[in-house]
Amino acid sequence: MKRYTCETDEVHIDTINSVKKDFPTQEKVEKLSTFFKMFSDETRLKILLALSKKELCVCDLAQFLSISKSLVSHQLRKLRQENLVKFRKDGKNVYYSLADDHVKLALEMGLEHIEEKKKGGQNGEEI
Repeated sequence: MKRYTCETDEVHIDTINSVKKDFPTQEKVEKLSTFFKMFSDETRLKILLALSKKELCVCDLAQFLSISKSLVSHQLRKLRQENLVKFRKDGKNVYYSLADDHVKLALEMGLEHIEEKKKGGQNGEEI
């Protein structure tokens, strides 16, 4: 069986220092962690994927996902708090869309990555 670890205990201080130089602050790491946690819930992910296609109202999202309006609203509240979605009111309806192109890009990159893995990855080697 192949081992995918170093066979020595050699530490490359110059390499470590170059990584440290541009490494994000702890605060940024925590915010990024929260950002990715929003994608870890299947319901929130489905909401984001649907909104990446078109602006939708809460009723449409509930119908499309076959879940209650209250569950949709609960998840949208979390997504709003993390600035992943925005909303606008039109009469009695509330329409949601992605907050910006960065959210759409994150979704697209994730989908592209899993399709790449399905095809065997860049070097075709499994870890």
